[in-house]
Amino acid sequence: MDERGNMIKENIYSVKTKIVEACKRSGRNPEEVTLISVSKTKPLEMLKEAYAAGSRDFGENKVQELCDKIPEMPEDIRWHMIGHLQTNKIKYIIGKTALIHSVDTLHLAEAIEKEAAKRKLVADILIEVNVAGEDSKLGTSDIEANKELIRSISAFPHLHLCGLMTIAPYTDDAETNRPYFRSLRELLYSEDMRRYFPDKPVLSMGMSGDYEIAVEEGATHVRVGTGIFGERNYSI
Repeated sequence: MDERGNMIKENIYSVKTKIVEACKRSGRNPEEVTLISVSKTKPLEMLKEAYAAGSRDFGENKVQELCDKIPEMPEDIRWHMIGHLQTNKIKYIIGKTALIHSVDTLHLAEAIEKEAAKRKLVADILIEVNVAGEDSKLGTSDIEANKELIRSISAFPHLHLCGLMTIAPYTDDAETNRPYFRSLRELLYSEDMRRYFPDKPVLSMGMSGDYEIAVEEGATHVRVGTGIFGERNYSI
């Protein structure tokens, strides 16, 4: 393994170690937390190095990049669509992703339902909630609007509503995002919403700068890119 591969391996080990430590602090089982290696913009060689280091869950932001990488990587990878999904691109990824994290409107959910019905399959999805109310983020921070979206999507026969996702604000102080992660967890487990989700629901929250806080607040899936692959874009 070359220097870059060793860096990725060490980074994955470091992130997993910090996840374990965060679980200990919060009395959780580390096996409940899935590390998603966010591989957007990264060359295949880096994905293969992450795979060799044990990564099996990879997250992509763009449909084209996802479709280009899937045939070039091992079949046991679980691919996560974590970026904005346009309705006209659904047909390219339906049935190829383990989980679509970014369903933020009823219109998008209806389009995924329609495509999944055509393929005679059930798509696993998350509702993206804009817990911080940032204009630059998708989804809404309105609790009642999110609850109505959850109720509506739960009725679609070809969608499996697995849980919720959020992108917290970028910050130099990860602790400031704790209230947002807690808010998402409270929405998921609220008395009137809990019945719409499976026994082991998904909370996709936390990225390179704040995943430890997210795990302490109940994250089941954390999305780490820079913390694994680094800031630099290596040439292929």
